[in-house]
Amino acid sequence: MTDAVADDRHRRPGGHESPHPGLAARQAELVAALVAGGPPPAGFAAGPLAAARAALLHKRAGEVARHWPLLAAGLGAAWPATFADWAADRPTAGSLRDGWELARTLRGRAALPPAGAEELAVREASLRYDGRTPPRPRRLPAVARAGGAVAVQVAGRVRLLRSAANVGGDAPNGARSALWISD
Repeated sequence: MTDAVADDRHRRPGGHESPHPGLAARQAELVAALVAGGPPPAGFAAGPLAAARAALLHKRAGEVARHWPLLAAGLGAAWPATFADWAADRPTAGSLRDGWELARTLRGRAALPPAGAEELAVREASLRYDGRTPPRPRRLPAVARAGGAVAVQVAGRVRLLRSAANVGGDAPNGARSALWISD
């Protein structure tokens, strides 16, 4: 192999030479354009790239909805657009973490639906998540509030406590009970 040819090739892990210099950088640009809101790489048509990006966001929204069903149901028909707007410039951190971050964002905007708020409270009572590392189970008892509910975790079991007024909707509280407990 001549020195000129050897100069055009780049080393890959494992000692093999790559005949395509800059391939990894171009692949990274494409991935960033598809899942992290990056600009379209040179040589790619904008239309098909946008279609692929929309399909990936739709698939990602479905995966997050499987981990956060109450959040997705609480948003109803607005779920796909709400998720796509939030996720458009963010690479995925995994379905559980993506849903958690979206729920926290919506809570900060006072746009979190009640069912999603309860789901978030249960997750925050049962798992410890700092936004950077993967969630892990809590060891000590924990309490998390959301809307009109409180999630209490003791010995690995989470109980969701709601005020009696929130349980039956418009039904009167004849027993005048202060709390209702559900699993």
